[in-house]
Amino acid sequence: MQTNGWASSFEQYAQKWITEGQVPGVSIGLAKDGQLFYENGFGFRDVQRQLGVTIDTVFGIASITKSFTCVAIMQLQEAGKLSVHDPVVKYLPEFRLKNLDVGGITIHHFMTNTSGVPPLPTFYASVMRSLEENEAEDHPFLHNEEAVTVPIDTYEELLSVISTLDLELLGAPGMEFSYSNDCYALLGAIINRVSGVSYEMYVKEHIIDPIGMEHTSFFLEELNGYENITNLYIMRDRGDHKEVISSPNWWDTPASRAAGAIISTVRDMLRYTDMFCKGGLTEGGKRILTLESVEQMITPYVPTDMIPGQFYGYGLVITPDYYGKKLVEHSGGFKGITAQMCFFPETGLAGVALSNIELSPVLAIMSGALNCLENRPPESSHLDGKNYSVSVEDMPQFVGDYQSSEFGTVPIRLENGQLMLSFLGESYVMRPFAEDLFVVRAFGTDCSARFIRAGNHEIVRLAFAGRQFSKDDKKASGGNEK
Repeated sequence: MQTNGWASSFEQYAQKWITEGQVPGVSIGLAKDGQLFYENGFGFRDVQRQLGVTIDTVFGIASITKSFTCVAIMQLQEAGKLSVHDPVVKYLPEFRLKNLDVGGITIHHFMTNTSGVPPLPTFYASVMRSLEENEAEDHPFLHNEEAVTVPIDTYEELLSVISTLDLELLGAPGMEFSYSNDCYALLGAIINRVSGVSYEMYVKEHIIDPIGMEHTSFFLEELNGYENITNLYIMRDRGDHKEVISSPNWWDTPASRAAGAIISTVRDMLRYTDMFCKGGLTEGGKRILTLESVEQMITPYVPTDMIPGQFYGYGLVITPDYYGKKLVEHSGGFKGITAQMCFFPETGLAGVALSNIELSPVLAIMSGALNCLENRPPESSHLDGKNYSVSVEDMPQFVGDYQSSEFGTVPIRLENGQLMLSFLGESYVMRPFAEDLFVVRAFGTDCSARFIRAGNHEIVRLAFAGRQFSKDDKKASGGNEK
């Protein structure tokens, strides 16, 4: 596939986003049928020393790790050691929710984020050991009044904490989608108990090494002195401007590595995507998964509430109609990390983009590359052209504060005739898309905000960023038009 023509327009578009977003470094690669045809490194892995980025630079991939976790589960199912339809309590008898019956929650529900378990306040506790190494460190994800403040270092501690929380299920298992790092952490515990080795060791021996991912691991020290590793950067709000600073402390979540702890390179990750495109086979002919297992992983089981027309499979996100083709992808974000992986199983096209700061426009950069490849304007959205309107009289019903134990409060206000959503310190216009469904344009890509009603038709929750947030009726009156 030729790069002349589309590449220059893409690179101009990508550089615009990188400059505007103050992104220190981005690595991107595109492959067709496993053959790399485009690679680029924008910016630096180390700004101070002016060390550049390549497709062999090690970055974090954060939640893309969830797909590895599901590959491991499918391998264990192929080996007859479990079934995805087994109850979770068969392998984790300590899994309990206070005053709630969890017997109907299966491994499949964990893998598809449909267990009914709401967002939990465990993130701060899961990274507490890393925070102790740098007590001055700050991050938007840490500002949560409901956070558990006892360190969570083991699966047993995570299970114990979960059993004490006062929760209401979002719905019966299989009925409601809400992205759950905690449920994926517990999939790691299941892999550990069923395989008899640590989750990390299992993934290394059965996925990473057989695929030939030479610079991929859960631990920096396992890279044996490899030097092409990015620094991490964070954005600090200085009031009148935002400043990017180096923050070298890599966060670790010992009990939650199955939810997002792998470090890798673009080159290695393209080997990984190629395995899916080849129906479970590596370039060298080693079988990682059966074709049936791959098909199960990329089945669109449930709408994600992240983008209209998008579904969740097993650790993968599926858009059945992305300009007429099936797109499979997953993103990841964490301190010093934004990552995007995508592939088209029918055509063998795959792309990976990794960056060294959180909340960076990596998804916009990847979609820009896909657009330019097919001669569309780089900023195109497959959601463009959908028209829907909400009357000014109907807008106040959506106003209010929406709460989750994971991310805190998402305020929605009516300003100058438009609904505005605030998330992690930024405000976004909400564009009506369908009944009770809005689209938010953030970091150059679209995401959805869906309002959920109770039997009496009153709005009770907001589905946004893959999570469900409960409406705080006590504060709902705080949204008068300005």
